[in-house]
Amino acid sequence: MRIEINNLNKSYKNVKALEDINLEFETPSIVGLIGPNGAGKTTLMRILVGQLLFECGSITVDKKDILKDINNFKKKLGYLPQDYELYNELNVEEFIDYMACLKGIHTNRKSIVNECIEKTNITNKRKAKIKSLSGGQKQRVGIAQALLNDPEILIVDEPTAGLDPEERIKFRNIFSQQANKKIVILSTHIIDDVESICNKIIVLNKGKVIYAGNPTKLIKEAVNHVGIIEIPFEDKIDESKFKIISAKLTENGYQYRVVAENIPDNFEKVSPSLEDAYIYSMQKKDKSVKIKVKS
Repeated sequence: MRIEINNLNKSYKNVKALEDINLEFETPSIVGLIGPNGAGKTTLMRILVGQLLFECGSITVDKKDILKDINNFKKKLGYLPQDYELYNELNVEEFIDYMACLKGIHTNRKSIVNECIEKTNITNKRKAKIKSLSGGQKQRVGIAQALLNDPEILIVDEPTAGLDPEERIKFRNIFSQQANKKIVILSTHIIDDVESICNKIIVLNKGKVIYAGNPTKLIKEAVNHVGIIEIPFEDKIDESKFKIISAKLTENGYQYRVVAENIPDNFEKVSPSLEDAYIYSMQKKDKSVKIKVKS
């Protein structure tokens, strides 16, 4: 599958939610969509799944206009929104079977439902009512329904928010296993999740794409822009000159890790992490970019 987004714009009243978005996706990819609250991540995903219209620009799927072929595209789509409503009085198997019916799955429906339950590791909860499940288990049910039609593109919005580290690892493994023949788009605030499984990232800020491409390249752009310094308790760091990433308590004071365009000589420059690189990209001048997001 190949998705092309060209000069996409979306506004809410007088506010630009998305401005001149240009992106390309190709199978196989697992793409991390990151950015601050209000950056336009959810808007972009809702447009991709056909829940929102856009003012201008175009989206094509395998060179076909998505607006003219939306029903066919939805057959290839799996989607888990951030606030996904479940039917609490149904058990897990009943709910997933019901969703399979809604998606028009009739042939081999029972085996497909069983397969999705197994893929998401909720076999031991298949007869449990939705209302009795933990947050992580409910998220797995949401992923299971998104996988029912063996989608070519899987879009998930904040799937690991509020989950403990062990559950997040399980979710990351599920997404990785699905990515070999699909496009997986994962919107999240958790940089560790992106760093662990994504081979491409998109950074959105104020409705614009400020980076799209390989995580390693983004990290390279932050080289020489990350530093650490340890200062006594009684001293203070000038926060106006840096973006403070962390302040770690030591025996003699605080060790600060900062990101800045210019790191002073009295700081020790260190290798950037993906989180450092993301913060550095947010400090740079906003600009819209067009980069292919593919393997």
